[in-house]
Parts: sequence; C-alpha cells; structure tokens
Amino acid sequence: VFVFIFRHADPDMRKGRRDMVEMTSLQRVQAVMAGQTPDRVPVIPQGFMFSAKTAGYDIGAINRSPAKMAESHRISQEKYGYDGCVVDVDDATLAEACGAKVIFREHDVASVDEHHPVLSDLREIDDLRMPDPLKDGRICEWLETVERLMDAVGDHVFVMGRADQGPFSLLCLLRGTQEFMVDLLTEDEDVIRHALEWTTEAHTRFALAQLKAGAHATSMGDAYASPNLVSPDMYRDFAFPYEKKVVENLRQTNLPYSVHICGDTNRIVPLMGQTGAKILEVDWKVDMGAARAAVPEDVVLMGNLNPSDPMCMGTPDQVRQQAKALIEATRGKGIILSSGCALGANTKPENMAALVESAQLYGTREQLEALQA
Repeated sequence: VFVFIFRHADPDMRKGRRDMVEMTSLQRVQAVMAGQTPDRVPVIPQGFMFSAKTAGYDIGAINRSPAKMAESHRISQEKYGYDGCVVDVDDATLAEACGAKVIFREHDVASVDEHHPVLSDLREIDDLRMPDPLKDGRICEWLETVERLMDAVGDHVFVMGRADQGPFSLLCLLRGTQEFMVDLLTEDEDVIRHALEWTTEAHTRFALAQLKAGAHATSMGDAYASPNLVSPDMYRDFAFPYEKKVVENLRQTNLPYSVHICGDTNRIVPLMGQTGAKILEVDWKVDMGAARAAVPEDVVLMGNLNPSDPMCMGTPDQVRQQAKALIEATRGKGIILSSGCALGANTKPENMAALVESAQLYGTREQLEALQA
C-alpha cells in the first residue's frame, strides 16, 4: 500500500472539492495519482528534444547547460500548455558517471561508445567506482536542471526528474549490449545478479538525488529489458526483480516512481504492474485497453501515442483521433496522455498542440465520468 505525499498539493483538491474549479497542471496530475477524476486528462509528453528545438537549441548543444535545458522545458510547456515536464537528456549520463566512454554530438543526443565497453567481464563491476550524483559526470547537470525548473514552474506544473537508465539497461551499456546478451546465456547467474545489484544501487542513488532536488517524481528508462530484445522469461528473471528493488529502495520517500520500457511490452505489462511503480510509461505498440485491465487500478498508465506517426509525420486530426481512441480504450481511468517514447526534435508543432487539445476535446471530467459509468 502506497501513501503518496505530493509537494505543493492543495488540501481542498485532495478532499475532492475541486469538481467545479479548473485545476492547475500540477493538481490535475496529482488528482490522477490519487485515483480521483481530474477536470480533464493530463498531458505529459516525453519531449526533451522537442522542447530544446522549441527554444531554438539542438539537444547536443545544451546537454551540459542546466540553465538552457530548464529554459527549454519552461518555454515549451508555457507555449503548448501541457501539464508536466520529463527532465531527460540522453541515455548515456549515468553510464558515463560509472566510467563509460561517451560520444558527444552537437546536433543529437550523446550515446555510450559500446564498441569500447568499460567492462570486459562482469566480474570487473566492483572495480568501478559507485557514482556520486552530486559530483560525478553530468548527473549534476540533470539535478540542477530539475532545481531550476522547480523554481520556475514547480508550484503549478508536474516535474518528473528521470534518473536515466534502470539496472538492466545500465549494465547493458557498461558491458556492451551484445556482450551482455551472450553473458545472459553463458555466464554464471550469481555473477550476473551481483552486477545487477551494483547497477541497482547506482540507479537508486541517482533517483534519490532527483527527489532531493525537488522533483515531484522520478523514473527509470529500461529499454533493453523490452521483449523486443530479451524474452519475457529473461525480463522476469533479470530485470523485474531489480526494477522492483528500486521501488522498494525509494519507498521511504513516499513520492511517485515510474518505469519506462520501450517497444512491444504487451507480454510483460502485467509483471511491470507488480514492480510497485506508481506510473508505467508504455510505448505505442502496447494495447492500452488490455494494459489498463492487466495492472492494478492504482497504477497510472502514461502513453502512448506513436512518436513517429502521427506525432512526427501525421496530421493534427490523426493525433486527435489516436488520443481519443486511447482515452476510450482506458475509459480515461488512471491515464496520462503522452507520447509512447521520446519525441524527436522534428515533431510537428501543430501536432503537439493537437495532443494537448485532445485532452480538452475528449477527456473532460464529464466525458471521463460518462466513460466510467
């Protein structure tokens, strides 16, 4: 049983007295987290690259500038009126802080150089220095971005500070994905689990630091644990236990935690719902109606419009229709409208506007109550 304490929460909202009053973005998200019906469905796009472009930057040019990263989120949120910002930069920051080599590109996200992995053997994991979120690599930049964004909009906009890669994905980046896939088949299981315990601790430290920086919630990206790469059985044995352990490690904070796994996770969504995470961010290939039925009622689903088509290549009308279908499939219950994965910088501005408009057209309180009647 989870009791969530929401920063800046309005007592009247928590008591359900805002039926006739328009909520702020933060209150709207908090209502969904508390199992209540908001004034409309909240919208939180995964848009760090889109936000940078909206503010006139390439993400690769500002990924070491907390001031510009926070500014880009603020400008984009104010322009489009969505309800929350996911502070993310790339998939390489935590691995870099653990010792991995990183390739930086001016016009794109940074990435880990997996051709030269920091681990030539999983047994070397203890030779790595556990990263300090306040000192090592670019973790500090993520934390400062959260602090700046909270100061700017945190009293009325929901801020999720991603803690980069989850335990399974982080180990893939440190060992090299191909090498780790072979390890899963050939290496001693105790060796694998010991390495995953190490990456679990590294991720937990970053997640705790995000919450201490003021974020309303934190999260992991665990894309390499997707059935698009490993079997559901391998997810159950080598990813799920460590995702669950992170949630247990953060229980003391009483703040929401989210698990994001890319790809077709239909076969593992029920197990994802058992991690204890308050939010599950699911990609566009997931059947949202089936996912809503498969996970506990108090788990919030965040997703899952296709970031490519319609968000990048489609039309505003296609965005609205896909969002409408998503709301109807879930009956608007425990849902945050979002892109299924990170939006590209080339996402059409008119499609972002249509995504936010969709919540106002098809996800009002009256419409949600009718769907749930």
